[in-house]
Amino acid sequence: MENKLDELDYLILKELQKDGRASFTEIADKLKVSISNVRTRVTKLIEEKTIQIVGRINPQNVGFNAYANIAVSVRPANLIPNVIENLMNMPEVSFLANTAGEFDIEVDIMSKNNEQLHQLVNQKIAKIEGVFQTKTTLYMKVHKYAQPDLDLVK
Repeated sequence: MENKLDELDYLILKELQKDGRASFTEIADKLKVSISNVRTRVTKLIEEKTIQIVGRINPQNVGFNAYANIAVSVRPANLIPNVIENLMNMPEVSFLANTAGEFDIEVDIMSKNNEQLHQLVNQKIAKIEGVFQTKTTLYMKVHKYAQPDLDLVK
């Protein structure tokens, strides 16, 4: 996929990364461009799924205190898409990726407590057709939960 973003797009993204609630007027003033230019570009970035404007919640502040990374091995391999689809539909999943190596899928989950985490791993994930093996790493304490500052300006 070709990157069709220009310098102004990157500058707008950087401003939104600092504050997703920044108004088009604030961004336009900082970048010394017109409000309509910012509005048009942000709309395009959203439509092209380059960005998604969301509110990031601190999970601990709303009662989610058990986090884990689960490595999933799938057999036979042709069931990987089925397992991914099932995992994507689980609201507890915060990150999901295909991987190379010993396991086929890595998934991060958030749950309210260890009992809910246990149920999720052993009653939901383990019972998905194709799940052959899982390896769970419990996060004891999360010290940083944020999107990295990508320093988007070239």
